[in-house]
Amino acid sequence: MARDEQLKERWERVQKKLSDQFADGELMELDAIIYLIGVQELGQPHRRFKKDHKLDLMHIAICTLLEPYGYYEFDFFDDDGWPHFKVKEQLPTLKAGEQSVLMKEAIVQYFMEKEYIS
Repeated sequence: MARDEQLKERWERVQKKLSDQFADGELMELDAIIYLIGVQELGQPHRRFKKDHKLDLMHIAICTLLEPYGYYEFDFFDDDGWPHFKVKEQLPTLKAGEQSVLMKEAIVQYFMEKEYIS
């Protein structure tokens, strides 16, 4: 199977499984899945978050997802238990479609490592 086809198939599996589990089957978009990963990584799944915290959660997810690619490195947890990362390498300038592919690839890899999908 071609790499693009494999990514598409795995992405659809992740998207469907998360949508069934968290959105009553309504297909979740990329941003919603990134948010869920941020909540998972923070380790406070039952807490309600304000709007500014939602952006912080997405940042946690993006740093976590791109850490294996060498862009970020975990630094420390603050007193409230929020993880902080440092930039190791600037992200290259990517077109919107390229950003989407990179994030989907990173999300698929994340959930494969967590054994959420195979």
